[in-house]
Amino acid sequence: MSKGKSKAHGGITSRWGGFFFVLPSIIAVAIFVYGMIAWTLNISLSNKNSSAVHNPKFVGIANFTGLIHDERFTHAFGNLIKFTVVFIAGTLISGFIMALLLEKGIKGEGVFRSVYLYPMAISFIAMGTVWNWLMNSTHGEGAAGINLILAKLHLSFLQSDWYVSPKSSMYAMALPAIWQMSGYVLALFLAGFRGIPDDLREAARVDGASEAKIYRYVLFPQLSPTFLTVLIILGHISMKVFDLIIGISGKTYITDVLAVYMWQVTFDFTNYAKGAAIAMVILLMVAIVVIPYLRYVNKSEEYN
Repeated sequence: MSKGKSKAHGGITSRWGGFFFVLPSIIAVAIFVYGMIAWTLNISLSNKNSSAVHNPKFVGIANFTGLIHDERFTHAFGNLIKFTVVFIAGTLISGFIMALLLEKGIKGEGVFRSVYLYPMAISFIAMGTVWNWLMNSTHGEGAAGINLILAKLHLSFLQSDWYVSPKSSMYAMALPAIWQMSGYVLALFLAGFRGIPDDLREAARVDGASEAKIYRYVLFPQLSPTFLTVLIILGHISMKVFDLIIGISGKTYITDVLAVYMWQVTFDFTNYAKGAAIAMVILLMVAIVVIPYLRYVNKSEEYN
């Protein structure tokens, strides 16, 4: 009996010990994540539209409905959609192609992998400062960056206005983001390839399948979970993009996105209620993308 009580007592102590070990993290998340979300939601439903309002009143969803008629908001939202589409498509394609090239285990793979992953070590704001110079819009004799390289290669007809042109601004903004995140996508797809058992390939070869058919019918379908993961990660990164835009073009109308507009409304115009409403819209967009994925992952783990 004493041994049984001792084991039971030890189990209870272990459980409570684990709980108290993670308790500081639980408190921090409750305050600085969910508490801040609740506080932001509360402000977004008030008339706190200037620092002079000391006793804000509840106005419901008026701040949210007002965003629909805000031309600056719709412009920023449109820019974000353009950026997201180009960024996700470009990063997926480039990362997948690089993973496909390295998948066979070529010589010097470690060097290539390090080179491809290196851009991830650079912050968006530092990268934006460099790309601000690379995407200099000057043509002709005063050209610099990419336009200068194109001129030296006698490809002046490919020179662009980059981010200063309304037509190409958001597509140009996606280029440095693609450059930085392609290595990360490469690593995920490469891990997906390496996680496929060699027995599947050998069985397909025994059945007479060509290498092209092995990739198409055996390997690529196995990468569906990896593809979904990459899509979700890139999607939520693009929706929150801020420092890259600030580093390249600053707070300009042409390259406005929701996060930049939220910063201006909140801190430059001190319209806290409207800024909070924009923040909640961004949070909702991210939640729409991430929550279904988390449910899918949880169900997959239950089945396994």
